[in-house]
Amino acid sequence: MKPTLFVLAAGMGSRYGGLKQLDGLGPHGETIMDYSIFDAVRSGFGKVVFVIRKDFEQDFREKVLSKYENHVAVEIVFQSVDALPEGFVCPEGRTKPWGTNHAVLMGKEAIREPFAVINADDFYGRDGFRVLAEWLSKASGENRYCMVGYRVGNTLSESGTVSRGICCTDSQGYLTGVVERTDIARIDGKITFTGDDGRPATTDDTTPVSMNMWGFTPDYFRYSEEAFKAFLAENIDKPKCEFYIPYVVNELIVGGKATVEVLDTTAKWFGVTYAEDRQGVVDKIRELVAAGEYPEKLW
Repeated sequence: MKPTLFVLAAGMGSRYGGLKQLDGLGPHGETIMDYSIFDAVRSGFGKVVFVIRKDFEQDFREKVLSKYENHVAVEIVFQSVDALPEGFVCPEGRTKPWGTNHAVLMGKEAIREPFAVINADDFYGRDGFRVLAEWLSKASGENRYCMVGYRVGNTLSESGTVSRGICCTDSQGYLTGVVERTDIARIDGKITFTGDDGRPATTDDTTPVSMNMWGFTPDYFRYSEEAFKAFLAENIDKPKCEFYIPYVVNELIVGGKATVEVLDTTAKWFGVTYAEDRQGVVDKIRELVAAGEYPEKLW
């Protein structure tokens, strides 16, 4: 059974100033999603499910889905703030989405096979999809998941410091936790960040970090539903609280209910966070096309 790619594309794109998921960055107007899906298809994924907001469905169908009709099976699901479990009502005035793991829950009825979760606006690179597809194609049973751990040195910004979730693993390469680190940059050839004591600390170039590229089996939906109810019981009246994937994953690891294998990749990550990042991404894609990593025109 071929795995499914689940693309989180419901973000507002507020910092970038528009729907960056639909921004054409490739030589022929390709979006970052186009490259992710191209990499996923050639790595062995058999279906793509997008979670989007209902209000830009028409644009999405016309500008995105139409390109894939003859290449891979596609489906859309919707994320909305009022999509809550029975017994819960969305607080009046809540406009902020409930977070990435709420978005994942929206795929419950569309996904019956092992699946990957990615962000729509992150460029993950071919090798990331390769290692993920290989793991998912062999996945069986329940309670065993994975995460692609990008080498921190391959995720830095040329524009300044970044924040990353540094992965802690055991001797067998299984995730034990993710620690958020800030002010990460290469200084005098070393990767530095702000430590717990507020002072600069260093880490190896190959230290794995989470870029929100996960691999799950369908039982993850069941755990997510349970965790979401518990989350809402405590946080439903907190307008800024969000239900994130690491929240659920950490609960499962700490509770001994599941394991998450951290997969190494040589891929280099890049993305668009602010409008001034755009040209750098355009240039990097052109370099990859020139090197033969991607065809001039994807679809």
